[in-house]
Amino acid sequence: MVARIRSASIAFALAAVSIPAGLHAQAYQCALPDVVRVPDVARDGEVRRSPITGYTFALSWSPEFCRFREGDRTRARQCSGRSGRFGFTVHGLWPDSGRGWPQWCAPSEPPAAALQPNRCISPDMHLLARQWAKHGSCMVRKPRTYYRVTRILYAGLQWPDFVRLSREDDLNAGMVRERFADANPGWFENAIGVHLNERGWLQELRLCYDTRFMPIACDARRIGAKDAAPVKIWRGL
Repeated sequence: MVARIRSASIAFALAAVSIPAGLHAQAYQCALPDVVRVPDVARDGEVRRSPITGYTFALSWSPEFCRFREGDRTRARQCSGRSGRFGFTVHGLWPDSGRGWPQWCAPSEPPAAALQPNRCISPDMHLLARQWAKHGSCMVRKPRTYYRVTRILYAGLQWPDFVRLSREDDLNAGMVRERFADANPGWFENAIGVHLNERGWLQELRLCYDTRFMPIACDARRIGAKDAAPVKIWRGL
């Protein structure tokens, strides 16, 4: 049987991650575009159905992602600057089983209107459709619910000033974790995965949740760089 979030867990998540009034915008000056056709998504791996033991919220640092992609027409919304400047964007919300990622459980094409409200936190339409098909279909029955939970989790986060952080001397992964935890009461440092590219630039944060969407310590697959690892943050300016 496909492992799914129970209704009680969804209700708990909606109550637990209220939207703070002082939220730092991460999609700077973003305006929602016109609704477009949902792209086709091809399955690229086996179907894996297994009990859900927690979740990972993967957040990409857009200036690093867009580095060298400013002229890529397929990434124009996120990287050209014409649709605003993005900070952290949602890569995906993934269910975890402790042994791997449940995936491709019951993919279906989501309606375009379900994706549309998420396009200032996840600007790539193909990525949005793929995240539902590969991961969200293992969590809930309706794509609207998956995208809504994604928005609520994102809106429940406060963001330290990563541009200022990028200028700190001897910046390391432990300092990134510390600043994020300080900005988000209830979070603790080993619940925050810090993922760097091969050149040591910040690529992604991976936030680890239990089945009630409360922070939990990341396992070795999700924690990423060790605290002492040097970190560089591309500002994209």
